[in-house]
Amino acid sequence: MIKLIATDLDGTLLNDQKKIHPSFWEIHKALVSQGVLFVAASGRQYYTLQDQFESILDEIIILAENGTYVKQGAKELIVNAIPLDAAHFLVERARDVADADVILCGKTSAYVESNGSSFWSDAAQYYTRLKMVDDLCATEDTVLKVTLWDHHNAEHNSYTHFRGFEESFKVAVAGDKWLDITNLTASKGTAIEKIQQLCGITPEETLIFGDYLNDVDMMGSGYFSYAMKNAHPKIKELARFETKTDNNNNGVVETIKDLFGI
Repeated sequence: MIKLIATDLDGTLLNDQKKIHPSFWEIHKALVSQGVLFVAASGRQYYTLQDQFESILDEIIILAENGTYVKQGAKELIVNAIPLDAAHFLVERARDVADADVILCGKTSAYVESNGSSFWSDAAQYYTRLKMVDDLCATEDTVLKVTLWDHHNAEHNSYTHFRGFEESFKVAVAGDKWLDITNLTASKGTAIEKIQQLCGITPEETLIFGDYLNDVDMMGSGYFSYAMKNAHPKIKELARFETKTDNNNNGVVETIKDLFGI
């Protein structure tokens, strides 16, 4: 019996217009009536997710910033921060990457040193709280993540500058343009394992949906692991199952309906 459903957002629950299909809300009501816990698991900022799921915020768990910040209602479950000296080191390295902008993702806000039009407009979709500062290394906040927005392709450009640090940090390609760097112990997968422990739920009772490389660890945290039809090839290799339809055709909700007979 499935007791927990965790789904990524971009490329998974959301369509390419960054919208949740209207049918999700009724399906969620049906899941609540059956005692199923829903986890929104994203690289997005908590405050962005808070706005997206405002109507059901007290009924779900928000797993934000790739598992570095997790809340259930008003209760913080996980805060997995990067030490400030390590964050400053990552920022300085990121500044050397050609054709990339840096976001310092704090607990209270995200911070940037550039307001280039395409970068800012894209970043603002994922970071409701976004501030322009003169120096990221002078920012006082609890740092959850350092992110690079790549003008070309994060997997083939930005990632090549940081893969040598994977023994010290979790380095995850989160999208075509996004590279996320967090504490080594932080990931969507480790956060879901913590949620399972807190709620007394096993991997065999867990349903997972993902599409991109920052979902790699999450694929192993539930027996019912589904790669989206539009997923990265590596996610399809790791998942036990694949959705019949992609994110633009409501693949997550349609799979839930099939599994639960809703």
